[in-house]
Amino acid sequence: MNRHSARIPDSRIPWGSLKLLLALLLTGSVAAAAEDKKSPRPPHDAVTEAQEPRTVPIERPEQKKTDHDRSDIFKAHKAKPSSPVFENQPRDGKITGFDFYRDPLGAEKPMQEPEEIMKKDIAAKPKVMETQRKLLERRYHLKPKQDPEAKMSRGKPLAVGPTARLSEGMTWERLSGQSPEEIKKQGIFPYPSLPHLLQSPGGMVFPQIQIDMFPRLERVDVDFDLPEAFLPEFPPAMFLSNRPELGDVSRGEVISINNYYALFKDILTPVQLDGLRMLLTPFPQEEFNPTDDRKSLHPSLGVTCFDCHVNGHTTGQFHLNPDTRPEERRIRLDSPSIRGVFNQQIHSSKRSLRSIEDFTEFEQRTAYFNGDPIRAMKKGFQELPRSVVPHMAQFQNMLDFPPAPKLDLTGRLDSEKANDAEKRGEKLFFGKAKCAVCHPAPFYLDHQMHDLHMERFLDEPGDGPIKSLRSCPLPRSGWLSTCRLSSRWARPSGRCAAGSQGPCTAGRASRPV
Repeated sequence: MNRHSARIPDSRIPWGSLKLLLALLLTGSVAAAAEDKKSPRPPHDAVTEAQEPRTVPIERPEQKKTDHDRSDIFKAHKAKPSSPVFENQPRDGKITGFDFYRDPLGAEKPMQEPEEIMKKDIAAKPKVMETQRKLLERRYHLKPKQDPEAKMSRGKPLAVGPTARLSEGMTWERLSGQSPEEIKKQGIFPYPSLPHLLQSPGGMVFPQIQIDMFPRLERVDVDFDLPEAFLPEFPPAMFLSNRPELGDVSRGEVISINNYYALFKDILTPVQLDGLRMLLTPFPQEEFNPTDDRKSLHPSLGVTCFDCHVNGHTTGQFHLNPDTRPEERRIRLDSPSIRGVFNQQIHSSKRSLRSIEDFTEFEQRTAYFNGDPIRAMKKGFQELPRSVVPHMAQFQNMLDFPPAPKLDLTGRLDSEKANDAEKRGEKLFFGKAKCAVCHPAPFYLDHQMHDLHMERFLDEPGDGPIKSLRSCPLPRSGWLSTCRLSSRWARPSGRCAAGSQGPCTAGRASRPV
């Protein structure tokens, strides 16, 4: 045997073993493919992890339920009176009516079980949503029209209007020639206030695109009602005044307790970073809390400031304004953007709070619990000490407006960069329409509260003074779905609040939304 014919060890796999290996690989590939076709799981959320314990095997004696554990001796009606003389007192010494600490808000009877209320909410939800859908379809064209050029900061197409359905035979031209009195008498105002899906109990409602990522924000009684195409971007861009050269610092992510530190540890100061942490920390809220008196399926740690003001902006979340009573008199209010709060002198739509510190402190006491600190005490009132509030305020004061490449340093259009439609829009904005009376350049707000007296046009009570807001569409009541409608809504009679004549035909927004 020569050196070329030396025997090499046989390392071939037996055919039976090879078939088994191939079968296992094929089975694994099919299973993996099937798993890929399933809906992807939401990303890790530290808040959800903290509020939902894992199910573990019951193996130890102390884990097992006893007859004592399963008995009904813990029920209130099973408690033995502390004295037999109560039999001679009214109601046997018992509270037979509503008891605030025990009965959920809106309970139909004393001692109503929370499970009974939740089952009714879940059963009624389809009808609630169908009623709201019919209302929206009756009022609006819900198939969005998108501007071929105008985009939001991260590229989402900008929806344009008008979306309102006018009365049969009515045109915008005819409508613009009528007086407020004529419009009210005929009942043809195209933008009546959009109601909350459930005025009672009202409360925070989040878009489905946000719930898909954070299921803890889902309610059992209502879903979000407006089409996603009309909402701001999710996630929205974020710009910081201390680092303008970075542009959008969100990096395409929803800022949450899960990622804020990694994203901002090299950008923010320690104080600002701590403030952002607090803005991303959940606090118990009216509908989302750890008690029986809630609208989430499971007990909840609550919501965060940035659940409503996503990335310091908004994605259309809404609730009822906290400053009005009775319940049926309150108005639906979209969460406004908090970009540029460093340049605002009053905060909140109606409360006219004079500092971002005040706004931060009292927002948790009012919007979170509808202006009722008594209910807050029941559900988990969290006092924010003044040692922490300035940290939160410092971060909010870093939130800047998006870049506006077509505006000059005075906030007006650069004629060499603007197109004809934008020039027409600016001329109308600062001229005939008099929008700039309440929204002057360069930041398009005047730090004042204004009353447009909507009761002139329809049989609804007026809203009263509301501060000038620099967001588009206008956040009042959710009934303006596009920027173009925002410029048109106050002039159906040919007259805006400032007294201008003629309908608005403003062009595209020059600043990204």
